[in-house]
Amino acid sequence: MALHNIFGSEGEQLAQEFLMKQGMIIRETNWRLGHYEIDIIAETPGRLHIVEVKSRRSNEDYDPMLSITKKKIRNLVAAANGYLNFIKLTIDVQFDLLFIIGTPGNYSIEYIPDAFFPPLKTYH
Repeated sequence: MALHNIFGSEGEQLAQEFLMKQGMIIRETNWRLGHYEIDIIAETPGRLHIVEVKSRRSNEDYDPMLSITKKKIRNLVAAANGYLNFIKLTIDVQFDLLFIIGTPGNYSIEYIPDAFFPPLKTYH
């Protein structure tokens, strides 16, 4: 496995531990529907959290929000809809971002709950 994939896996494990300490129940990790993927699906009472995890070794000149593009948001929303339909669940959904900067043992976590809302389509 490539070094960046190992670091990404370690970052997702750190993210899971962080979310559990926040009182969340981890329902799924790396859930896939076709080419869509959700890093972590967690739950708090009455709310499903779709969590996108980004791990980086350094924060020098890096704004983690730049990695969350419109396409990434559309894909996360599509995946969340697929998950809800797949398990036949009706629950409020929140899209969270979790950034891990550094290396295992020397890292910081930036958690952004309710980071974005699904885009609305309007018809004229």
